[in-house]
Amino acid sequence: MDATAKQLKELTEADGVPGFESNVRAIMTRELKKSCDSVSTDRLGSVFGVSGKTGPRVMVDGHMDEIGFLVKSITKDGFLKFLQLGGWWGHVALAQRFKVLTQNGPVIGVVGSTPPHMLDPDKRKKVLEVKELFLDIGSTDGYNAAEELGVRVGDPIVPVSEFTVLGNDKLYLAKAFDNRMACSVVLDVAKAAKKTKFPNRLIAAASVQEEVGLRGAQTLAWTSEPDVCIAIDTGIAQDIPTMDGSSATEKLTGGPSILVYDGSLIPNVRLRDLVIETAEKKKIPFHLTAMERGGEDGGRISLSRSGVASVMIGPPVRYIHSHNGIMHRDDYDSTVKLVTEVVKRLDAKTVKSLYA
Repeated sequence: MDATAKQLKELTEADGVPGFESNVRAIMTRELKKSCDSVSTDRLGSVFGVSGKTGPRVMVDGHMDEIGFLVKSITKDGFLKFLQLGGWWGHVALAQRFKVLTQNGPVIGVVGSTPPHMLDPDKRKKVLEVKELFLDIGSTDGYNAAEELGVRVGDPIVPVSEFTVLGNDKLYLAKAFDNRMACSVVLDVAKAAKKTKFPNRLIAAASVQEEVGLRGAQTLAWTSEPDVCIAIDTGIAQDIPTMDGSSATEKLTGGPSILVYDGSLIPNVRLRDLVIETAEKKKIPFHLTAMERGGEDGGRISLSRSGVASVMIGPPVRYIHSHNGIMHRDDYDSTVKLVTEVVKRLDAKTVKSLYA
């Protein structure tokens, strides 16, 4: 693996569900200190580094948290009921390994379910809700695993999944590409800023608690005061049989997605057009897309103070919000290149024109 793949591996394999991002923040803080003039955190736990002394404040942001669960209750037999942190479809979690992060260390378990042999035909067709699931961490008659292993209500539950380079070595398989991929992009843009003087002050940022309502983005934007925001997040790759992938524009090798609409953000039109123009000029592959439901950090950051021109960019990823997403390395590299080239163009005159 090269340095980029190793960086993605370290970030995706770190544990960091909403509210428990400290492991990821430690990585981001360590790496941002290598490239930025200063590094700060806000009181909610988001971190940002600043490079440059003059010019408009241009934020490149990704969120650190991944989807997971929280121990809600423990049955008398030692099975764990949980609530979701972020959007889960119940069937995606079935029979998957998770670990509970306890005060005594990680405890491995599996989401249990009734074997199909024991279900009547109607129940087999039913989509299970998360509230119907449970985590089996190894309880037996006479051995209450939760008591023995120190599991408490409120402990976070994190997917177990190893970063893997597939047979097609440009395809990476991992948990938490949503949105550790973006954290990695932020670090790479910060490295570029150190090598080449940008006509602005780069704010290389990583937020907390995006998956539970864009919470970290709010305090991050208030603290760091950006003039412009490029939010990095995953596109939703649709090149799979169940989504008629033959006609999908949002697909692996399609280049970064540029979002024209989502449930939280209508991007600043002039900034959006600048991104498109830059991609075309630099011959970087891209595609335009919309997401009718859901949101991302750019939506909350755009509302900070008197308003922040914002846009979202990111590579398409298959199977987001599951244990295993698939991302193409070319799409990642194109995202880093596009974001870097856009930031290079955001001098004072250009930023002012976004609001004219």
